[in-house]
Amino acid sequence: MANKEKMLKVTWIKSCIGYNSKQSLIVKALGFKKLNETRLLPDNDSIRGSLHHVAHLVKVEEVK
Repeated sequence: MANKEKMLKVTWIKSCIGYNSKQSLIVKALGFKKLNETRLLPDNDSIRGSLHHVAHLVKVEEVK
């Protein structure tokens, strides 16, 4: 990371079963395939907006 942009460490902690299908599609769009998987995502408005919709399903931490 040459430009030292902030990243978000996102962990999928709760299943999408029983929730709106749109939320399931958002979790898949973020790149998750399995429960308890962790991904590093760029900290931008698009990702923040997606995380806002599924905040009850994921855990988010800021990483430098």
